[in-house]
Amino acid sequence: MAAIGVFVLWLGWFGFNPGSTTAASKDIAMIFVNTNLSAAAGAIMAMFVSWLKFGKPEVGMSLNGALAGLVGITAGCANVTPTSSIVIGAVAGMIVVFSVVFFDRLKIDDPVGAISVHGVCGAWGTLAAGIFNIGGTTLSILGVQLIGIAACFFWTFPVAYLLFKLIDITMGLRVSTEEELEGLDATEHGGNAYPDFTTVNHGTLGDSDRSAKSKYEHARLLHLKT
Repeated sequence: MAAIGVFVLWLGWFGFNPGSTTAASKDIAMIFVNTNLSAAAGAIMAMFVSWLKFGKPEVGMSLNGALAGLVGITAGCANVTPTSSIVIGAVAGMIVVFSVVFFDRLKIDDPVGAISVHGVCGAWGTLAAGIFNIGGTTLSILGVQLIGIAACFFWTFPVAYLLFKLIDITMGLRVSTEEELEGLDATEHGGNAYPDFTTVNHGTLGDSDRSAKSKYEHARLLHLKT
């Protein structure tokens, strides 16, 4: 399911980057190529880096590597060469692995690595657009890119922090541990998001048609045992 979601995003990015030109010009072809090469390089690099770091080619990191490559190339998709797009995507794929681990160690609740993919790799892509500019780079260009990165951070972080703090104080941000174990598909939406799936936890096969209550009890017992 996660892989399908990533490939849908990958396909959608072809509409996002080339489509942003709003004109049927020859530039679209290079934008298509740059977008695809960067995503592929990001996925491959993230796979190898996670392999070296964790001992296995981690699927989630590889998929995030593809997204990191897509995010990284977006700023400069029209003004870098295909070779540069490979470098940009590869660096983004490497960055995302270490960034996800970093935020996990800070105990920041980001289960899909969104901060790393969109925030950190987005900043890298913005800077890379200046570094790998086809027309050449200057300190002035790099300065503008750095100002843009800083402006995004110093606007987004304080405003988002205040907003989430307000929500946390008034209605709360997190659900209870019981609701997490039971699944938000049941507690928030009154349904079963994956009726055809079964789960295997510590050698125990879960029954796909188990009621929400018994699913919670089963998960809670496993949680207590571990």
